Amino acid sequence: MYLIAWEMAELCDPVGLALTELVANVVRHTPDRRAAVLMMRWPDRRGVRMEVTDTCQRPPVSTAVDELAEGGRGVLIVDAVTDRWGWDPLPDRPGKTVWFECVKS
Repeated sequence: MYLIAWEMAELCDPVGLALTELVANVVRHTPDRRAAVLMMRWPDRRGVRMEVTDTCQRPPVSTAVDELAEGGRGVLIVDAVTDRWGWDPLPDRPGKTVWFECVKS
């Protein structure tokens, strides 16, 4: 894995979990179930930024209304395990990019 090669093994768990949640959201909520994933290492090697771009225009939101519900918590998980996250609408076509950053401690 890139994170190990980049000497960022401590970020494997949070990056893996957050990325899994974002890709799962694409599969669940994007009609064509297609996404582009971009991984960027910061120049100072202190952190990474991950981006998941899809064709769904709806913003990512938590939909969990029941504490026993099986879904709807992806955004809450991403928020809990990353240092920063957000989303941007695509300027030239329908869709959005959801991103997060994780920093080495």
